[in-house]
Amino acid sequence: MKNLLIVLVLSTTSLGCVHAQERDTVKIKTLPDLQPGKKIRPEKDNLNLNTLPPEYYNLDKESKLSENYQLDFTYGNQKNKNSFSQFSASYSKFIIPTAMISYGIITRNNKSLQTLDQSTHIEVCEHFNKPIRIDDYFQYAPAVAVYGLDLAGIKAKHNLRDRTFVMATSYIIMGATVRTMKDNLDVTRPDNSNNRSFPSGHTATAFVGAHILFREYKDTSPWIGASGYVIATATGALRIVNKKHWLSDVITGAGVGILSAEVGYLLLPVFHNILGINSTDKNLVIAPSIGIDNYGIGLAYTF
Repeated sequence: MKNLLIVLVLSTTSLGCVHAQERDTVKIKTLPDLQPGKKIRPEKDNLNLNTLPPEYYNLDKESKLSENYQLDFTYGNQKNKNSFSQFSASYSKFIIPTAMISYGIITRNNKSLQTLDQSTHIEVCEHFNKPIRIDDYFQYAPAVAVYGLDLAGIKAKHNLRDRTFVMATSYIIMGATVRTMKDNLDVTRPDNSNNRSFPSGHTATAFVGAHILFREYKDTSPWIGASGYVIATATGALRIVNKKHWLSDVITGAGVGILSAEVGYLLLPVFHNILGINSTDKNLVIAPSIGIDNYGIGLAYTF
């Protein structure tokens, strides 16, 4: 029953995030067709109020008033998207992490999936006898790269303030989720050290940074975006090699990390509106505090 409730909560959270992203229409005023040399009259009848979906409206558009007083617009994308494209844009980013988390929760009561965990563990033990401890450092590498690449001159999608906000929020959400699941789902580690195996906190930490790295630099270079996932996947694999986690622990940890990062990006415009960060006379400084067993955030806001 406890596992079923957790699946329902995760599904509800994902759907809430999706509906939070539903697109608003953008209303603009356009001028009627005018003949060259004809003057514009300010009467209301000469202005039409139209609605455009967001794919027709972006920051790259240019507008100009030509000599014959016609108002011309140039949009970055004027093609109608089919229903599948709209579905993919709104839902795909939540389907994968939710499925990964659900897999791990279902494994707790599924003997076939538990057998897969056991067989994977046995196979690893046959090939690796000594632990490889670099996973303690690998888990933070993608997050460090989010800032390091910017310092190296490779510009990220968001500025330092927004990146830090997303990073801190994502890690807090991830930490709270992992701790809650560990406290309520007693799963013994492969090395029998304790019963806090599920999910993998190291993997979740790595995938938060990897997904933010992907979101920030995928437009600059797909290789940069993919590199974070490679390191995060290696972190999860090392947790299995070191006999600290089962396969299902690692898969769930990856899902928690990705979903936490997506929620962090969803909350960014919300906090912008609440705190008025866009105002030039206000400043926000955020300093995240991340440890193996604790997560925190320090905030200083100048009004």
